[in-house]
Amino acid sequence: MSKTLTLTRPDDWHLHLRDGEMLKAVLPETARHFARAIVMPNLVPPVVTSDDARAYRQRILAALPEGARFEPLMTLYLTDETDPDDVARAKAEGLIHAVKLYPAGATTNSASGVRSFDRIQPVLERMAEIGLPLCVHGEVTDADIDIFDREAVFIDRVLDPLRRRTQGLRVVMEHITTEGAVQYARSDTGGDLGATITTHHLVINRNHILAGGIRPHYYCLPVAKRESHRRALLEAATSGDARFFLGTDSAPHPDPDKLSACGCAGCFTATDTMAILAEVFETSDALDRLEGFASRHGPAFYRLPENDTRIVLRRGAPRRGGGTLDTGAGPVTIFDPGFDLHWQVET
Repeated sequence: MSKTLTLTRPDDWHLHLRDGEMLKAVLPETARHFARAIVMPNLVPPVVTSDDARAYRQRILAALPEGARFEPLMTLYLTDETDPDDVARAKAEGLIHAVKLYPAGATTNSASGVRSFDRIQPVLERMAEIGLPLCVHGEVTDADIDIFDREAVFIDRVLDPLRRRTQGLRVVMEHITTEGAVQYARSDTGGDLGATITTHHLVINRNHILAGGIRPHYYCLPVAKRESHRRALLEAATSGDARFFLGTDSAPHPDPDKLSACGCAGCFTATDTMAILAEVFETSDALDRLEGFASRHGPAFYRLPENDTRIVLRRGAPRRGGGTLDTGAGPVTIFDPGFDLHWQVET
């Protein structure tokens, strides 16, 4: 016997759409289920000015399938040269909804990221004044820091001091991966700190990447951590705590780039995210909290209305996730959670 689950249409608060042929192929996978998404600006070259964001938004809208209803929420890529006035104008225009902080070299296409936190302080102060959130890729890139410790060190050395010296700055800790990050997000009681959790970090730990052979399609940044950290993320996502919300960090790469001698980081989860989340929340006896995580907590943090449409998921016969999405930029492997999916979004 099947059963249904009706949810306010969800949003994705951290999404990579890329550009060109890749954009055309992956955008429908998100627009099918999600009403809005915070779009990452780490293109080559990156989206650093309001003019860049305006042009990229037009390319996204032009790539939408006919009849699709989807709103890209644009962001700017923070650099040492970012102009506070340009940021403020873009926010006043309604063009951007956040600014993204990448420490230089932290992840894919982050070479232009921040190197001097002193130089970006004027931008951060202006953002605090106008209520514009800062989305943070929370990892240090120092060569002497173990890759599994980068998030914890970033919170201590960078994020906490940054927030203390910029009172009122609204911050999203993106794609958190550790129990310590969960605890830090919960330490805020003023409503100025939120945290996104990805689909794949709720499913995989570091053994999925490394045990029994290297599995490149599970390699992402921040890298998955120990099982105890995955369980902490799962508890946070299913807790009903409004400080945690969905940001898939769905990140497509052509298979040849993932499978090379120096493979790219990223999991492409857009296609099956809602089915995977329904499975995960059901297993945790928390289906009643999925709507909060996927559809309500994010709009509340970004001070946007909830969507006025619904999606319906139906539980039925099991199927396997994964597969391949053909794109003009090459085949992209769809994330396989490693377990059967019983839920599917009705179209």
